[in-house]
Amino acid sequence: MLLTATLCLLAAGAVMVYSASSARTLLQGQGDGTAYLVKYVIYGALGLVMMQVVARVGLDAVRRVTGPLLTTSFVLLVAVKVPHIGVEVNGARRWLGAGPLQFQPSELMKLALLLYAVRVLADRPKQVRTLKGILNPLGVVVGAALLLVASQPDLGTALVIAFTMTAVLVAAGVPLRFLAMGVGIGVLAVGLFALAEPYRRARLTSFLDPWAHANGAGFQAVQGQIAIGSGGLTGRGLGASIQKVFFLPEAHTDFILAVIGEELGVLGVWVLLFLYGLVGYGGLQAARRARGAYAALLATGVTALILSQALLNVFAVLGLAPLTGVPLPFISSGSSSLLVLLAGMGLLLNVAGGGHAHLRPVSQGSRRDAASDPDRGRRDGGTRRPGAGGRRRAAS
Repeated sequence: MLLTATLCLLAAGAVMVYSASSARTLLQGQGDGTAYLVKYVIYGALGLVMMQVVARVGLDAVRRVTGPLLTTSFVLLVAVKVPHIGVEVNGARRWLGAGPLQFQPSELMKLALLLYAVRVLADRPKQVRTLKGILNPLGVVVGAALLLVASQPDLGTALVIAFTMTAVLVAAGVPLRFLAMGVGIGVLAVGLFALAEPYRRARLTSFLDPWAHANGAGFQAVQGQIAIGSGGLTGRGLGASIQKVFFLPEAHTDFILAVIGEELGVLGVWVLLFLYGLVGYGGLQAARRARGAYAALLATGVTALILSQALLNVFAVLGLAPLTGVPLPFISSGSSSLLVLLAGMGLLLNVAGGGHAHLRPVSQGSRRDAASDPDRGRRDGGTRRPGAGGRRRAAS
């Protein structure tokens, strides 16, 4: 289910990225209109290879690379701030690299921070019962990462990280009163952050009434609503969007859902949401059947990461949330997001396929006991040997 949904989303992404970008690039004289499609296919292929590799490694290896990966993510986030190293686009300094080869370190931080939180919560399950145990060291590390990401500024990615961490904490059994305190502090911080800069205040105002600011801060939101509204139930037809040509900014990235709504209609949007629903259902089933707390929390966290980013993008395009600039998972043209999310899907497939970490080794005596009592062998962490009972269950 997970693999099928992912491949369907990637196929839809390739088609819609080409549809959303080809007309504009042709009219602007930037080649034959396939530039973004070729880029998407190349990074999608690399991401699929990465997904297959990650899906087959042991989770013990994933635990070992968590520390270096988190350290690297912090170093890259700091490097983004350094003049002549970080790349600034539209007033935001979020990228490293040059030309078409650019990478967004905040995307890597999402996955690294998730792996770190899962490891801490799985290794110290009793600490989540106290506020001090949550804050040290998990709260300090997550807070530092959120500050670095939000200061780029990249509030959308910071919100995705916050939602993902909340889901992992809920799955780990953190008391609700602590979560309520964290949510209250988070809402206050986001409010102050949104009011600190004029352009962010304009975004908030335009979200409340975008049509009153249709020629200014609300232009993008209004064009997105026009695109979805003009698509109706079945859409204008694939490739027939009008809004994507000079009317809808970022049509192939942040607002690709609006192009889907205009060309494929409400039915196309519902099919896309159904595929994300399959990812959510499959991910939670993998978490429920996972072998050990680490694997269960990892599956929960990756599922929450994908769904929270998808819902944040969908709500923004539909006008139910302020614009945050996060791409639609597996669909939008964004090399960093595509690679990181496919690596995360590899972790989810790993858990769904029976991945485990730190299973207690079974002695020879225990193996003999397990042979005589298959159920006991399974309880003790051994592999159940096929027998008559196993064959009857398989047959049924």
